[in-house]
Amino acid sequence: MEACPVPLPDNNPELIAWVQSILAKNALLEERLRLLLHKQFGASSEKTSPDQQELFNEAEQDQPEQPEPDPEENVTVAEHTRQKKGRKPLPKDLSRAREEHDIRDDEKNCSGCGSQLHRIGEEVTEQLDIIPAKIRVIQNVRFKYGCRSCEEGIKTAKLPAQPIPGSIATPGLLAFIATSKYVDGVPLYRQEKFILARLGVDIARATTSLWMVRCGDLVQPLINLMRDKLLEAPLIHCDETVTQVLNEEGKAARSQSYMWVQVAEPVKNQKIILFDYAPSRSGSVPMKLLDGFRGYLQTDGYEGYAAIGRKSGVISQGCWAHARRKFDEAIKGQKDKNKTGKSHMGLSYIRKLYQIEHGIKESPPDERKRVRQEQSLPVLQKLRQWLDKSLLQVPPKTLLGKALYYLNNQWEKLIRYCDEGYLRMDNNLAENAIRPFVVGRKAWLFSNSTDGAKASANLYSLVETAKACGLEPCHYLKTVFNYLPRAESIADIEQLLPWNQKPV
Repeated sequence: MEACPVPLPDNNPELIAWVQSILAKNALLEERLRLLLHKQFGASSEKTSPDQQELFNEAEQDQPEQPEPDPEENVTVAEHTRQKKGRKPLPKDLSRAREEHDIRDDEKNCSGCGSQLHRIGEEVTEQLDIIPAKIRVIQNVRFKYGCRSCEEGIKTAKLPAQPIPGSIATPGLLAFIATSKYVDGVPLYRQEKFILARLGVDIARATTSLWMVRCGDLVQPLINLMRDKLLEAPLIHCDETVTQVLNEEGKAARSQSYMWVQVAEPVKNQKIILFDYAPSRSGSVPMKLLDGFRGYLQTDGYEGYAAIGRKSGVISQGCWAHARRKFDEAIKGQKDKNKTGKSHMGLSYIRKLYQIEHGIKESPPDERKRVRQEQSLPVLQKLRQWLDKSLLQVPPKTLLGKALYYLNNQWEKLIRYCDEGYLRMDNNLAENAIRPFVVGRKAWLFSNSTDGAKASANLYSLVETAKACGLEPCHYLKTVFNYLPRAESIADIEQLLPWNQKPV
């Protein structure tokens, strides 16, 4: 806290206390203002500047009982391989069209002796071409048969089951529209006004909106099977973000709803990402979504997950990325950017833990668990000792105080990643999974109805899981829309699960 610029009278303790409280509040507001300005105009990276990474002189600590431990001691940094600059080669799986270029016949004589030249090889240069989307009409011709003798018993060939019976939309068109919105972030009104209109067809946004709702209903059996597999996973990552639904029963038009995401730790390469719409952020939502789950549940520090964390068989796990972010914010909010202290010290301990993880990220679970027990636990023990001492020295309302208290309150959940080798330090899987929805939300802004929000959740689940399994989402959706209406058994539906499909 800064000193008062004006001398205060010694005989008025109430005035002194009042001025000191004002100065303390002003310092907190200035700290938050600096952080907000950095978020608005500064770099978004959480890395500290290079000249601060090795400095740990805690100037604010007047009488340390013992020297601070150096969290950077005995750090083994993985070898860095600089990537070569230049153009990347074109994918080998793309089709090639050979266009041959030859010299003129009158140039095929040697300029030295006049003899005829013969071909000695060729030089191939590749360019990338694209064929613009074409739209066409599929004519379903059904042959009819009748009896010439009695002119009764006319039989007509059946039309194959369609994703939307009676609609003009084929599986290919539905997949194209869904991919454009849920993968490319192109709102339906832009598809209507620009893409489809440019291709020469007039399809109203109300029609494509209805198609997406019907597609969301169509794929529900697939979503149900994916949820069954999700609940069998030993570790699930969860996160949530806001969304807006205009015509939501019992809520104002501008009130916030939420999209929840759950990501299963892959088992037998079954990568699963599920989105779910809910009108609230209540703790009852994850209780319902994860009913029957037994295992580790990794989330951020939101209290809405506390209820499910108390269920028998569910073990709550914290996120080190959130703990690290709070120390980074404390650094960005401090007045003197060149001053190093507790914020840098806490960040350096966490960096040390991440460096250990970086060295074992390709190791099998048993090896990861062994290294964590041998190397990470001692660092965590030193961090705990430093945290206990720092909690007594830092005001809790400052950015650094909030970082320390978050670390303290989440401690038991944060250190659980050392229990098993398949656990992760942070919840980045869920945060990365929900990012495509956040990016798309900036384009289409809202859903008109709860049916539309639920359909969006189902279709986001399919395309994001397909991408995680290495599939091209448009081709996968076309396969689903084509064969799911014809499925006659659970086995037929299981064949359409993303991990049962082969990449094209």
